[in-house]
Amino acid sequence: MTTPNKTPPGADPKQLERTGTVREIGSQAVWSLSSCKPGFGVDQLRDDNLETYWQSDGSQPHLVNIQFRRKTTVKTLCIYADYKSDESYTPSKISVRVGNNFHNLQEIRVVLRDLEAPVMFGRHI
Repeated sequence: MTTPNKTPPGADPKQLERTGTVREIGSQAVWSLSSCKPGFGVDQLRDDNLETYWQSDGSQPHLVNIQFRRKTTVKTLCIYADYKSDESYTPSKISVRVGNNFHNLQEIRVVLRDLEAPVMFGRHI
């Protein structure tokens, strides 16, 4: 998602998209995963259904790679995580890295899990 203004934590991305505050740009990217169980891959990660999800099937780190075909400015990243439902499967740390390719990625943001935080949030990156 991209946004002209800072998105407050806990904001509903779908509501923000309806009001024109953000624009979903994930469909412009190529998505890949470090691993996944059959039936729990990229399609389930991105389908907007809270009953489906990505489930890794390998050793850590578990990675979601999002590559745009051209340079793209991303100001807000919205993620749904529900610790009360997923418990140990919910990531405790999310690292956001950017670069021109996999070999020059630089970490620009680390988000640590807050068990009391809303389950859906947008982070200004």
